[in-house]
Amino acid sequence: MARKKRKACCPPRPELADRPLLSGVQAGALEGTFKTLANAARLRILHALVRAGELCVSDLANAVRMKPQAVSNQLQRLADRGIVDPRRNGVQIYYRIVDPCVVSLLDRGWCLTEDARQRTFEQTETKRAAS
Repeated sequence: MARKKRKACCPPRPELADRPLLSGVQAGALEGTFKTLANAARLRILHALVRAGELCVSDLANAVRMKPQAVSNQLQRLADRGIVDPRRNGVQIYYRIVDPCVVSLLDRGWCLTEDARQRTFEQTETKRAAS
């Protein structure tokens, strides 16, 4: 399957270390975004959308092995945060990720998870070898 070239995540912005410290309001907004993403069903739905580009609710439900109504509920939460966008085609509603930063964040999160697992394994092996 040919992959589309990804759009840049964000317009140019200062490096994170060069930005002013997050305000309480900014931190709260960021927390809300992370809370929305901190759900296994929504993460699986988003990954299915990354892989396919766009899917209708029934195809998403099949992909993630959930009931269509449950998928619809999760998609509504993602749409409310501006993460996915619906498009109607007859009776079908198709969803796609609208912000390429979400794709980058999922990729980075998965990387963090795998790296942490590897570090934990290496630390365990080092301790085991030392004893």
